[in-house]
Amino acid sequence: MHKGKFMGQIRIGNRPVGEGHPVYIVAEMSANHLQDKNRALEIIHAAKEAGADAIKLQTYTADTITIDSDKPYFQISGGTIWDGTTLYKLYEEAYTPWEWQPGLCEEAARLGMDCFSSPFDPSAVAFMEEMNMPAYKIASYEITDIPLIRLCASKQKPVIIATGVARAEDIRAALDACLAEGNENVILLKCVSAYPTPYEDINLRMIPTLAKEYGVLTGLSDHSMGSTVPVGAVALGACMIEKHLTLSRKDGGPDGAFSMEPSEFAQMVKDVRIMEKALGSSEYKLTPVQETEREGARSLFVVKDIKKGEKLTADNIRSIRPGNGLPPIETENVMGKTAVSNLERGEPLRYGDFE
Repeated sequence: MHKGKFMGQIRIGNRPVGEGHPVYIVAEMSANHLQDKNRALEIIHAAKEAGADAIKLQTYTADTITIDSDKPYFQISGGTIWDGTTLYKLYEEAYTPWEWQPGLCEEAARLGMDCFSSPFDPSAVAFMEEMNMPAYKIASYEITDIPLIRLCASKQKPVIIATGVARAEDIRAALDACLAEGNENVILLKCVSAYPTPYEDINLRMIPTLAKEYGVLTGLSDHSMGSTVPVGAVALGACMIEKHLTLSRKDGGPDGAFSMEPSEFAQMVKDVRIMEKALGSSEYKLTPVQETEREGARSLFVVKDIKKGEKLTADNIRSIRPGNGLPPIETENVMGKTAVSNLERGEPLRYGDFE
């Protein structure tokens, strides 16, 4: 058990996140701008129209995240959608130009959305501070970069940590790094670093496990296709959902193949909001509608006219709908009792009707 004490609720910008608040939904732009600033702005507008709470960027250059080398270490292989290129070439294509980012943040704010990013080195953290971004997202492959996590945590803003390649000891070390900086505003995101992620590899049951084991808010960074997995995550306690958003998968790009299109993202948001309503309360009590409907339950009724002094029998008393009479559990107790007045067929049986 992790001994740290984390917050039950946090705020990202002006939005509260955690139990009792709407699930915080993040649209990840990543490389889907295809190096076109106007397209990046279109994605922000699409995110707003689809119901996202935030747009997320990535703040790096090819030189801040890796080096230009053709050595085997830097070749991408292993069955990914990027096989055959190098890390440097991929990141040259995928990065979001830094000069765009203040304007993208301003447009998101104008639309009422938060905008934050994933930093990949100290210069990115400094740049994000200049833009006053409201949170830091630690990408899956950066969870072992404890100095970077400590630097982000030191800014005393929420730190959102993806666990896509994390072992248990990596998660503990990352959380300890945040606590060492006095930052308790942490969200752990269940994540699988496979693009797209096979459904059988997702293991959503880890979401409540992470919450219980580490005492933190939890969410999902999802790379699977469709909205079924995010909705399931919400049912298991996720307070944040992050999904990639593109204008159209057919437009291509490094992340296009596993990104949602705007109509799909909007449907996911709708489904998540429905699930939130359906989850309701864990307290067992009937809703006002159920209390009203309970009147339609079975009860004891007079089904044949009964004269005063006549016995109550299975022939003249039955358990039927609706629920205006005595509860059916009283059936054995009333049989053989004597009617104290004339009882008409179709009247509910009450305690004062017999002796």
